[in-house]
Amino acid sequence: MSTPYPFTAIVGQDDLRLGLLLNAISPAVGGVLVRGEKGTAKSTAVRALAALMPEVSVVPGCRFSCDPAAPDPACPDGPHESDSGVSRAARTVELPVGASEDRLVGALDIERALAEGVKAFEPGLLADAHRGILYVDEVNLLHDHLVDLLLDAAAMGASYVEREGVSVRHAARFLLVGTMNPEEGELRPQLLDRFGLTVEVAASRETDLRVEVVRRRLAYDDDPAAFAARWADEEGALRARIADARALLPEVSLGDKALRQIAATCAAFEVDGMRADIVMARTATALAAWAGRTDVLAEDVRQAALLALPHRRRRNPFDAPGLDEDKLDDTLEQNSGEDDDPDPDGPGGGGPPPQGDGPDTPPRPEGGADDTPTPSVPEQGGEQEPGQPRPGGGGEQQPVRAGEPFRTKMLSVPGLGEGAAGRRSRARTERGRTTGARRPKGALTKLHLAATVQAAAPHQRARGRSGPGLVVRRDDLRQATREGREGNLVLFVVDASGSMAARQRMAAVKGAVLSLLMDAYQRRDKVGLITFRGKEAAVVLPPTSSVDAAAARLETLPTGGRTPLAAGLLKAHDVLRVERLRDPSRRPLLVVVTDGRATGGPEPVALAGRAARLHETEGTASVVVDCESGPVRLGLAVSLADELGGTAVTLDELRADSIAGLVKDVRDNSRRAA
Repeated sequence: MSTPYPFTAIVGQDDLRLGLLLNAISPAVGGVLVRGEKGTAKSTAVRALAALMPEVSVVPGCRFSCDPAAPDPACPDGPHESDSGVSRAARTVELPVGASEDRLVGALDIERALAEGVKAFEPGLLADAHRGILYVDEVNLLHDHLVDLLLDAAAMGASYVEREGVSVRHAARFLLVGTMNPEEGELRPQLLDRFGLTVEVAASRETDLRVEVVRRRLAYDDDPAAFAARWADEEGALRARIADARALLPEVSLGDKALRQIAATCAAFEVDGMRADIVMARTATALAAWAGRTDVLAEDVRQAALLALPHRRRRNPFDAPGLDEDKLDDTLEQNSGEDDDPDPDGPGGGGPPPQGDGPDTPPRPEGGADDTPTPSVPEQGGEQEPGQPRPGGGGEQQPVRAGEPFRTKMLSVPGLGEGAAGRRSRARTERGRTTGARRPKGALTKLHLAATVQAAAPHQRARGRSGPGLVVRRDDLRQATREGREGNLVLFVVDASGSMAARQRMAAVKGAVLSLLMDAYQRRDKVGLITFRGKEAAVVLPPTSSVDAAAARLETLPTGGRTPLAAGLLKAHDVLRVERLRDPSRRPLLVVVTDGRATGGPEPVALAGRAARLHETEGTASVVVDCESGPVRLGLAVSLADELGGTAVTLDELRADSIAGLVKDVRDNSRRAA
C-alpha cells in the first residue's frame, strides 16, 4: 500500500483543511464540497485525512462494518451476536465518475430471488464507506441520479435497494467529500444545498508559499516513507486533537444568543429552507469543540456562516458563490448580547488556530480562498447613440451587457437518442418510463418481470418443475427498456458583425443567448460558443459542461466588422466533427443567432448556403434565431434555416409565453448522412 501524503504537510489551504477537520469531528455537519481549479491539493487533502480518522471496531466477517457495541438490527449479514469486535482503519472509498447505480448501492441477484426466494445481495460502495469517508472526485460530472442516491443515503444514514418487490436496507453513515472544478460545470442548486459546507481553493500567488509546495512535493516523491516519518509527530498530535474534540463535542452548549445569531444571519442572506440554519448550528458547535471550548461564541457563528452559506445563495447558475463579510459582521453585531465580546487574549479567544503547518512552514499570505477576487466584467465603454453600422464595415464596438434573460421554449432534437441522461430530447435511458423488454447485453440492471415470466413459462415442464417455484434460467431474464430524456451538445454560432452592433439590438441578442444558456444548464446539456465577425470565425468556448463559462465569454463579446457567415458555419462543422468522434452518443443541436446577412469575399451568400448544406447533409438538428429587426425584413435568416434543414424563430417567438406555442421542436431533416 502506498504511503499517503501527510495532512499536516499540506501548505496553506486553511479553509480546505478546516472544512475537512470539522466533518471529521462531527459527521452530522453533512460533508464538504471543495471547489477549485486543478492542481490545488483537493484530492491530496481528502486522501490524507483518512490517516487521521480514529480506528473503527467492526463485527468480524460483516460486510457492512457493523459496530459490535450497537449492531444494526436490519443488517443483511445479521443478526449479530455480542462480540468484542476487531479494529481496523477507517476506509476512504472513492466513487468513480463512470460508476453504475448497482456499483454505488449494491446489486440483487434477481435470478436467485425469483428461483429460490432468497435475498442474495452484493454490497456496493455505500456499504464499503460505512463509518468511513466516501470521496467523489469531479462530483459535478457524476450523473444526477447517482448524486441523488448518495446524498439521500448521507442524509438518512442508510441505503435502500428496491427492485421488483425485493427490498434490502443497510446502514450507510459516512463523511461525504466532493471535489470539483467549476470550469467543467456546476452542480444544480438543489444538490449544492445538500452538502453541509463548501470551500473555495485556489493556488497561492505568494512566491515563498509556492516554493515550499514544490519543495515538499519533490521530497515526498523522492521518498514517501521518509517524508511521512518527518511529519509523524505532527500527524499524531493532530490525530489526538481530533479525538479530544470528538469527546468534547457532546458537552458543547449552543446558547439562545448563538441560535439567534444563526437564524438572523440565514434570514439576512435570504437562504432557502432551514437546512442552512441546522448546518450552521452543527458547524459552530464543532468549531467550539475544535477550539477546546464548551460554549459557542460569535466568532464560531461567523466562521460557520463563511463555510455553510456561500453555496446556498446562488439564485441562478451564473451567480458566483460568495458572502458579503461586511453585511455578515453587521448582522452578528446587531444580534449580539452584552457579553458577546470575549477577550481575544482569554481562554478560547481568537477562534481555532490554523492546523497542518510544521515548524518550517512559511507564513500564510493575506487572504484565503474566500478572499480570492472574482473576475469582473470589463467596464463598459461610453454610451453611443444606437445605430446600425453599414453591413460591410464599421469599427469594433465595445461589449454591451446582455438584456434581461427569460424562459425559453424547449428546442429538442428529433428522433430517439441514446446519449447521457438529461432533460432535453427523447432517448433510451436507464431511468424513465418502461417501453418494452430485451435480452440483457451484460449485467441485468432493470428486470422486466412480466417478460421474464412469459419467457420462462413455456419451459417449466421440460425443466422438471414440481413445486410452486418458477424455474428460471439466465436466458429467460429480460431487461426493461426505458425512455427518458437526454442531454445534448448545444453549439451556439453567434453573429458578432457590424450588422448586429446596434446597442439595443445586441443587448437583446445577448439576452436571448443567455436565456438559452440557462435553459441548457437546467437540461444538463454541454454547450459550445462560436462567434464570427471581421474576416474569420473563432471558437470562443470549446464544448464544455460549464454553462457559466459560456455566459462569461458572451458578456465580454465585442462586435463590429463584416459578416463571414460561411466561416462561422464551417467552424461549427469542424467542431461537431471532432465531438462526434469524442462523444458519439451525444447528439448535437446547432443554434445559429444571426440576421442572415453574409458579407466579405466573393459570393458570400452562396458560400454560406454551401456551408449550411454540409450540416443538413449530416443530419444536424438546427435552429436559426432570427435577429432581423425593423419594418423592412429581408427574410435572410429564414432562407438560411431552409438551407440548414432546420427551423427559424424570431426573438419574440423564442419566449416560452409567446402565442406561437409552448413547445417548438426543431424540424427533422429530410436527408441524412449515409
